[in-house]
Parts: sequence; C-alpha cells; structure tokens
Amino acid sequence: MSGVDKPTDPAALRAEIATTRAELGHTIEALAAKTDVKARAQDAAGQVTGAAREKLGAVRNQAADLTGAVADKASSAAATVRHAVRDADLPAMVRRPVPLAALVLGTVAVGLAIYLLRRRRS
Repeated sequence: MSGVDKPTDPAALRAEIATTRAELGHTIEALAAKTDVKARAQDAAGQVTGAAREKLGAVRNQAADLTGAVADKASSAAATVRHAVRDADLPAMVRRPVPLAALVLGTVAVGLAIYLLRRRRS
C-alpha cells in the first residue's frame, strides 16, 4: 500500500484494517496448515486409502466378472464331455461312474468292517 491511497476517513480506515486482519488471518491459517505435518500426513494417508479402496473395488468387480465367465466355460465344457461320454460306445459302468464308485465304496466299507471285527476278536 502506498502513501497516496491511504483513506483519511476513520470509518474507511477501520474497514481497511478489518479487511487486512481478515486477509492476514487467512494467510496465517494457510501457513499453519502447511506446517502441520501430522494433519498433512493423515490427509495423504486418507487419499491413498481412498484410492486403494477404489482400486480394490474395481479388482473385485473384474474378478467377479472373470469368475462368472470361467464358470460358464467350465459348465459348457462339462456338458460337452457328458454328451461325448454318453454318446461314446463305452460299457455302462464307465458311462455312469456313480454306480461304480458306490460299488467300490461299499466293498471298501465291508472290507473295513471285517478287518475291524477280526481285530477286535483277537
């Protein structure tokens, strides 16, 4: 401020002083914020955390999409294999492995029962 534009009216002087005080207050607040290392670090950490959460959400969505696509392809491949096995000229036990597995499991269970009974008697 130069000497030429100084107001001479007391009300104008008070208004200019109030404006200068307000500007000075804003400047001091800005300087204090810059020197508050803890607050700046917390602010930066909050920004990084927010960015990481956004990235995590995007990755989760992408993984969910890929999982759905893989599941669709797997079920399609399984259906193709089922049709190929059903249409192939194979024995019934091979075409339907569930009865074969049940037969094997039953045989193992009977064998285990006999083993345990003999062990208990001796």
